[in-house]
Amino acid sequence: MPSTDPLYAVLLQFASLFTQPAGWIQMTIIVVAALSASLIHRTWGQRLQQAHKTYTGIRRTALGGSSRLLFPISFVIITALGRALLEGLGQHSELLKVVTSLILSLAIIRITVYLLRKGFPSSPSLKTWENSFATMIWVGVALHLLGWLAPMLEGLDSIAISTGENRISLLSVFKLITSVAFFMVLAIWLSTLLEKQLQNTHSLSGSMKVGLAKSVRMVLIILAFLIALDTIGIDLTALAVFGGALGVGLGFGLQRIASNFISGFILLFDRSIRPGDVISVGDSFGWVAALRARYVVVKDRDGVERLIPNENLITSEVINWSYSDRNVRLKLPVQISYNDDPEQAMMLMVQAANSHERVLKDPEAVARLMGFGDSGIDLELRLWMNDPEQGTGSVRSDINLAMWKTFKAHGITIPFPQRDVRLYQQ
Repeated sequence: MPSTDPLYAVLLQFASLFTQPAGWIQMTIIVVAALSASLIHRTWGQRLQQAHKTYTGIRRTALGGSSRLLFPISFVIITALGRALLEGLGQHSELLKVVTSLILSLAIIRITVYLLRKGFPSSPSLKTWENSFATMIWVGVALHLLGWLAPMLEGLDSIAISTGENRISLLSVFKLITSVAFFMVLAIWLSTLLEKQLQNTHSLSGSMKVGLAKSVRMVLIILAFLIALDTIGIDLTALAVFGGALGVGLGFGLQRIASNFISGFILLFDRSIRPGDVISVGDSFGWVAALRARYVVVKDRDGVERLIPNENLITSEVINWSYSDRNVRLKLPVQISYNDDPEQAMMLMVQAANSHERVLKDPEAVARLMGFGDSGIDLELRLWMNDPEQGTGSVRSDINLAMWKTFKAHGITIPFPQRDVRLYQQ
């Protein structure tokens, strides 16, 4: 390897450190600093993590950042003391300076990535990506501080293939992936912050908030992709070929995906279905938990979440129990004997309805005499409620039980079916 190679020069410089006692002393200080910082992080890091779970807001963020800075800050303090000791004794401390710079860069990168991650919804996978992303950035910074970045980039650029007038190297592929990832993460982070701001806006409806948030996210992602391509020098006119291929794909195999995607925006902007609405689609009944780009999440009383494609909500009949008015009327039929007073029974039925906490007082519950059946008098209790997402089964059961008890207390009977049987003798 020629002596003019910067990487070779750096390696020789570090190798020369270990030919002197000062080099081994610095290495000993680094090992002691690493072990001591690990011990401090293990001891105090657990306490910070436990306290992190009990707080919210700024305190939670501060404790989370402190746990990430505990190891690098402890390491830097110990190495700084070692540097001061060596310099006081007139010894060299070049290795400690380099290691201190690397650890400080690690601390800055970790806290920066952690604060950026706070702009995204919390999830276990996001925490994993946070550590990976911080490590990748730190590796690049460390290579730059050590003087190894330029030789490594030259090596990656030397590995390439040529197709006509185009030259594709590992460096260009790495730049493409890095640029797309960076601008995509930035776009998603900005869209998440805007979505949080929209959620705090009281002048917009729920569906309009979701629609604007999805539109902004889609526009930012497209812009991020185009900016990333333009940054590394790719001619954007080449996307015409990709657009043609996408059109062919939509024509042959992606019609349903495109239809669901467009139907999702129609549902958002025409406000026919909004988050929290109680709907019935076929055999599915529940309230809308979320509106997604491809489907709607409908959660029923059993806790089951059904993912209904947006296209189905556009092309099929949907019963929206809370479209313009959340009030829902229930009808409870009951039959009493002909020997009983129907007016008294109707009064007791209304009392049973008014005793339930979920029954509205306005409109008030009423009882109606619907007809005279074969076995008794047909009555019907009609009542109103404004929380259909809580289900209707419990209300029916409670009021039917209350009517049974009050009928029994007042001597009102529910008749058995009566039939006349005639026998003909031949």
